[in-house]
Amino acid sequence: MVVEVTPRPQAQPDGESIDHSHDVYTVANIVTLLRLIMVPIFFAVMITGENDVLAFALFAAAASTDWLDGQIARRTGTVTALGKAIDPLVDRLLIAAGVLGLYAIDRLPLWMMLLLFARDIYLGFGAWRLEQNYHRRLSVTFTGKVTTALLLIGFSDLILNWPMVPGLNVIESPALPGFGSSEAVLGIWFVYAGLAFSVLSALQYTALFLRHVREAGHQ
Repeated sequence: MVVEVTPRPQAQPDGESIDHSHDVYTVANIVTLLRLIMVPIFFAVMITGENDVLAFALFAAAASTDWLDGQIARRTGTVTALGKAIDPLVDRLLIAAGVLGLYAIDRLPLWMMLLLFARDIYLGFGAWRLEQNYHRRLSVTFTGKVTTALLLIGFSDLILNWPMVPGLNVIESPALPGFGSSEAVLGIWFVYAGLAFSVLSALQYTALFLRHVREAGHQ
């Protein structure tokens, strides 16, 4: 996930800064491209259900290098327009591949998949409207970052399918894994927490959207 941070520009020998915003072939962008390539490979491995460890390794590598490309871009002063556009897209594609794959191999209930997709469509449409109509961008919030972190941890554990923890024995329903008497993967509880934060962050982004619209109307 890209955080809007003003990078320290690199300096030329005469003291003038170098503008890298329109560069394409930067180290950070290459790392982002490698993450994008890993997404379909990870998905293909996961839906076979034959090698959970390899699927987990690919997913974890793609998720963890999200931090790496952002750090490289900021520390080298090479934050680019292409990177800002592609990096969050890769995040969404990775999470979408994880959600679809986990549903396909029956480790994630249908309602969770639908809720996550509905949230992404809702926020994506809102961000598009804000940029197209008011030329403003929604900044990534702390709640949004926590949501992504919880979901990535939960999905990683569900993909690995380990460790198993006892169920709460509260309600028997295949739609609520972990709440019944059967054991469940520990990661499902991170997904529950991520879902709660996803709803909270959607409300927060909605409030930010409305604030931007009001501010734009007063200009």
